[in-house]
Amino acid sequence: MKDLKSFNGKRLKTARTLKGMSISELADALDLQRQTVSMYESGKISNPDFPKVQKMSQLLNFPIDFFLDSDTELVKAAPSTYFRSLLTTNKKYRYEQEIKINFVSTIYAYLSEYITFPQVNLPSVYDNDTIEDIAERLRECWNLGCGPIDNLIFHAEQNGIILTSFATTTSDIDAFSQKININDEERYIVALSKNKNTAARLHFDVAHELGHIMLHDWEDDIENLSPSEFREREQQANDFASAFLLPKETFIKEIGVFADKLNYYIELKKKWKVSVAAMIRRSKNLGLITYDRYQALMRQMQKLGIRKSEPLDDVLVTAQPSLLKTAVEMLINDNVLTAKEILQELSDEYNLSLYSEDIETLLGLSRGTLKTSNIIPLHTLKLK
Repeated sequence: MKDLKSFNGKRLKTARTLKGMSISELADALDLQRQTVSMYESGKISNPDFPKVQKMSQLLNFPIDFFLDSDTELVKAAPSTYFRSLLTTNKKYRYEQEIKINFVSTIYAYLSEYITFPQVNLPSVYDNDTIEDIAERLRECWNLGCGPIDNLIFHAEQNGIILTSFATTTSDIDAFSQKININDEERYIVALSKNKNTAARLHFDVAHELGHIMLHDWEDDIENLSPSEFREREQQANDFASAFLLPKETFIKEIGVFADKLNYYIELKKKWKVSVAAMIRRSKNLGLITYDRYQALMRQMQKLGIRKSEPLDDVLVTAQPSLLKTAVEMLINDNVLTAKEILQELSDEYNLSLYSEDIETLLGLSRGTLKTSNIIPLHTLKLK
């Protein structure tokens, strides 16, 4: 039996955070003291007057039931969420994205009742493995060969990694990942930023997060790492991404005698869907060019105005996250569930009451996929 409905102060903080409001701003909008709103969120005042809850719902654009749902323990997250820009990103922006990943995790848990998703398929890692070894073994495990990867997002999803993409309110966030446990099943969720949507950027971001998945301990709370320890993990994930996207032997043969020619890297980008800057760094790390030549190429890119916005960024395409989107569409198109039933079951069984457009945004669904309407039934009669 579902718990009796009562106000959940944590949900008020969640909704406020997602809408980018401070406690003071919300208090002013509700015509309350800041301390009162703070006490609502902490649970020190347990049940606001219902008209206040209605106004919270209107201001923050969440269903009333969202504020009355109890928290669920169905999804358990590891202590760490790996943000590439942890040291420079305000904590409130990170918390905002962690909330979204928690929503996606809950929706995945619900969809798993109806859909058989690909199992997590990752190779073993051993103590004496180098990053190059681990990157090569992941390619072997996923049958990717030694050449370019056209659609890394598709391959990651096919091998059990859950991907989604969010718009972010700051340009500091590139991508982030989280390990979750659902019914004793471990899963990894990778969230990409819609603000940085070029194929080369997406491929490197996914490969970077795969680096964290393959290399690092998720039971560590990275908030407790020193800045130098965090930078070391980020560098390791970057090194993994480079080795995974640009396999050593193949890349050395591909570069040939043109490792110091900027135009050649631009040409290679068409084939490999990896940024020019990342390929030049790979050449430097493999000893194909000197550090001085690496710096010269970077200065040349800066002079040409192609450091931040590279050639072909607006041309190259890659697959977008689609596994969760496909699951929802299949349930509806195959008449397993209606959109209304999906929303209702998420609310009743998983304590996640959201408007249809918010779920569509979280899963990359076309606008209107989950829209429900009240259809008045008509009697079927026969003329005499």
